[in-house]
Amino acid sequence: MKRLSLLLSLLVLTTVGCSDSGQNGAGSGGIDGGGTTASVDGPKVAYVTNGIASFWVIAEKGAQDAGAKVGANVVVRMPPNGVEDQKRMCQDLLAQGIDGIAISPIDPDNQGDLLDEIAQHTNLITHDSDAPESARKCYVGMDNYSAGRMCGQLVKEAMPEGGSVMIFVGRLGQANARLRRQGVIDELLDRSEDNTRYDDPNAGEIKGEKYTILDTRTDGFDFGKAKAQAQDAIAKYPDLGCMVGLFAYNPPLMLEAVREADKVGKIKIVAFDEDEATLQGITDGAIHGTTVQNPYQYGYKSVEILTALAKGDESVIPEGGFINIDARNIRSDNVAEFWAELKRLTATDGGGEAAAEESSEAAPAEEAPEAASEEAAPAEEAKTE
Repeated sequence: MKRLSLLLSLLVLTTVGCSDSGQNGAGSGGIDGGGTTASVDGPKVAYVTNGIASFWVIAEKGAQDAGAKVGANVVVRMPPNGVEDQKRMCQDLLAQGIDGIAISPIDPDNQGDLLDEIAQHTNLITHDSDAPESARKCYVGMDNYSAGRMCGQLVKEAMPEGGSVMIFVGRLGQANARLRRQGVIDELLDRSEDNTRYDDPNAGEIKGEKYTILDTRTDGFDFGKAKAQAQDAIAKYPDLGCMVGLFAYNPPLMLEAVREADKVGKIKIVAFDEDEATLQGITDGAIHGTTVQNPYQYGYKSVEILTALAKGDESVIPEGGFINIDARNIRSDNVAEFWAELKRLTATDGGGEAAAEESSEAAPAEEAPEAASEEAAPAEEAKTE
């Protein structure tokens, strides 16, 4: 877990760094980082993220553990600067004759050509954020709209009497971010379930009977900007009741801003994902709770599937094309148990693979609920993502 804290610290210092972290043999990638694991005779598969964050360090560990188990050479790429970096990395992988790519599309509505190009030349699956209109073979992840509603439930617990809420997220161009945000809003406004609904983030305040969503702030994976926006919100809204961070790096930066303003406890914090600083914040009582995914399993299952496909085994693709890995809410009463599990999964002594088999969160494959509707909402422009 020290690596997660170190990575986050380095990234904050450099805003969004672009150093090659693949030299340590882990196979991770800065702008051109990468490495391989397992036998040189095995398939070569790639795991491509949508940015650089502690969340992806956990996913990388899962991908590498799976590669060691199934005999695949795994390359991980983490684009630091958005769509163009992701495109270039994927095209470079195709030029190398990669046997499969698992990608978290940054802007699926506008990356159709890239996804088609990948699918024409190798096996394509998506993870974390889906692109159901593409030729991907399956999606490994969770129902982001439902997870957003789970996050909204944490807000209700933190502020049962109601109040004002600010949402912070890296970008809204990708489907998972839009769906999470909408899930939070719909839960706070006690709306019916509808993952095609979309409240324009530029339309001003969204008022409900008890809760008001003041604004949604995006930062484009710029950590310095993310913290500055949290600071600005604290200064602009004296009655701000709760801050919600939807990407892994948002909550720790929000917490820094709240601490510096001496408003811990006065402004509630609700998080997404399992950054070490977030879990410590829950332990300390400074953060109410977090809705977590299972990035380790995202990486692990993606490599398992790509390796099987490379060997001609199509049976790994479920009907409906959705491999569901459930989200869960972490609060003070279960944070210690969850954190211990996370440490086992990300152990560097080979314990991660065994722990993954014992505590996998992957539920039986099922059809994605109205999967095509994930792309119904319009993508935001790059600078407002």
